[in-house]
Amino acid sequence: MVGWGAPWDMTSSTPQVVAIFGPTASGKSAVSEILATGLGTEVVSADALQVYRGLPILTNQPDAPTRLVGIRRLSEEMSIGEYAGLAHAAVDELIEANGTVVVAGGTGLYLRAALVDLVIPSVAKNGARARWEALYDGDPEAAYARLGELDPAAASIVHRNDRRRVVRALELSELGASLIPARNRLWSAEMRRPTLVTGLELPPATLERRIRERTADMFARGVADEVQRALREPISRTAAKALGLGDLATLTPDEAFERILVRTRRYAAYQRKWMRRIPGIVMIDADRPAEAVVDAILEVARAR
Repeated sequence: MVGWGAPWDMTSSTPQVVAIFGPTASGKSAVSEILATGLGTEVVSADALQVYRGLPILTNQPDAPTRLVGIRRLSEEMSIGEYAGLAHAAVDELIEANGTVVVAGGTGLYLRAALVDLVIPSVAKNGARARWEALYDGDPEAAYARLGELDPAAASIVHRNDRRRVVRALELSELGASLIPARNRLWSAEMRRPTLVTGLELPPATLERRIRERTADMFARGVADEVQRALREPISRTAAKALGLGDLATLTPDEAFERILVRTRRYAAYQRKWMRRIPGIVMIDADRPAEAVVDAILEVARAR
């Protein structure tokens, strides 16, 4: 392993982008901040909820200044297409200035959007969504049957009771697209820049302990009050997806704590499964101090 006191120089053959992905509570923020500081660059966040101001505790926003964190009001929507443009601009600017950039986050699609040129389906126009919503609300079975006719592949993986996804799949089918992209479609294009994608790996018991400790810390820092303040203003559809927002708004603190633990465990399990599907990802043992994790990432990067 490269010693922690080893020089931080990176050769011209090493990646311009070092991406760090991992489940919630795996230590992404600490690792990415140390790595970026040592490389003389900055971190670009690939997190769908950290783009919002007003919920820094709930969304676990990093302490150090990070690109694309806190750039939107909670009342504003944020699309993946808009994020992709912002992320590409930030990545290109930092590479131009510093030669390298660190991209870190736990939202899979946002990570993809930052690293590659996504093929994003068009947004339906002329009231198409309202029309499909009306069909579903009037007769869910008929709407699902229609999806089966238009896009059997999407119908095979979307539950008939999932109103949002059935409606979206019908929208896309009318545009000649599909909710189910071709195999690895989003990763099929080459990366925009020479890129190393790393995944932080932890034993389940360690991750469980970290999730519980971080949730307790959130409550100790006043997350319940933060949410109550945020809810005094309008909340956009995308911002409302923040994990635990609804629980803290409707449950007692003790009930909300336990519910957020359950939701966070499920989300972390989903992230771990998703992480292993990224082509070419290099898994890094994260069950050690952040400095040692950075050492391991640097060793891989220098070997490229």
